[in-house]
Amino acid sequence: MFAHDGTMWFGGGFMWLFWILLIVVIAVAVKLVVGNSPGTTSSGNNESALDILKRRYAEGEIDEAEFERRSRQLKK
Repeated sequence: MFAHDGTMWFGGGFMWLFWILLIVVIAVAVKLVVGNSPGTTSSGNNESALDILKRRYAEGEIDEAEFERRSRQLKK
């Protein structure tokens, strides 16, 4: 439990490492729980490329010419 110089192993740098690792583990756990909850949107959803294109056109992000050009590319 004690090092050769009389200090404890978990003193100093090891204690910092312990707390940093603990915070990282908690942050990853929270991200996993929040990321999998219903109603959240993520880039990993099951939307096809054509569905995304249709949504962007409906929201006005792209105009009709761009929509037609890209949809033709997708259908090739």
